[in-house]
Amino acid sequence: MMKRGALQRLPAAALALACYAGLAAPAAAQSFPDRPIKIIAPFTPGSPNDVVARLIAPHMSSLLGQSVVIDNRPGGGTAIGVKAAMTAEPDGYTLMVSNSPTHFIAPLVNKTFTYDPLKDFVPIAMTASGGLILVIAPEVPAKTLQEFIAHAKANPGKLNFGFGQGTLPQLVGEMFKLAAGVDIANIPYKGGIQAVTDMLGGRVQMNVGTISTLAPLVRQGKLRALAITSATRNAELPDVPTMAESGLPEVASVSTYGLFGPAGLPPAVTARLNASVNEGLKSEELRAAIRRIGFEPHQGTPEDFTKLIASEMKVWIPIVKKTGFQMN
Repeated sequence: MMKRGALQRLPAAALALACYAGLAAPAAAQSFPDRPIKIIAPFTPGSPNDVVARLIAPHMSSLLGQSVVIDNRPGGGTAIGVKAAMTAEPDGYTLMVSNSPTHFIAPLVNKTFTYDPLKDFVPIAMTASGGLILVIAPEVPAKTLQEFIAHAKANPGKLNFGFGQGTLPQLVGEMFKLAAGVDIANIPYKGGIQAVTDMLGGRVQMNVGTISTLAPLVRQGKLRALAITSATRNAELPDVPTMAESGLPEVASVSTYGLFGPAGLPPAVTARLNASVNEGLKSEELRAAIRRIGFEPHQGTPEDFTKLIASEMKVWIPIVKKTGFQMN
């Protein structure tokens, strides 16, 4: 705090500026929001991050009294959207949706744009979490994960793993191959959907993806689900065992989706946004919609989200380095 004598000696203009600096942030927070809010998604429309954001946005809009719109800016291994969000004014009107571990893996492997996942962003609120699922083509003679591993070992280099280039499914697939000790060829695609299409056409024998994308094809018998990466089974596919149940506990992955703001976001604005998300997630309609796409609603404070990211960084960074994972 400035001493009384020093305060009295300040010129009038400087005194006014000092007072303004101390009062502007709280005043802005109290009036927030007074115009529409934009959520940048550094992913393609229809991706898990995009879908989760579009589910939560109407509830945020209703609670905040302003429209909340999604702005898809894919490309550059998420760099295009991330840079736009990071360099935006830290006033709460430009946010970003992403997930762990993508948010902190991207700057490690992106050749064109790096950032500090915690210093350059403010974790605002978690929205949902979910694991991935490993599937194989029906013509592969394996009913369980261990049978698939045995088949792959008996046919080194003859099976193909299709994935969207630079995605979490690619990284989890690499984790699986390392843990199982199998030689399965990689076929990268611009997006995961293209890999699934080629899998249905017989070119790809293994894929890793979200339950929301792959569960319908599993139910139709077009793909065979072998294991999920979460700690517990998923309600959408209760007969599919976890990786741990299948003998590979080290192949574990649960993505937590959430909102971020640029560094410097006022704590009061962060708290207001967090409250709108958490309040929205009390809606049974929203919770049911999130579960229908294979995820679980996930609430918490900004501090909870920050701690989760920090703890997961310790797990994933060594894996990224070991696999040589790249996003572009």
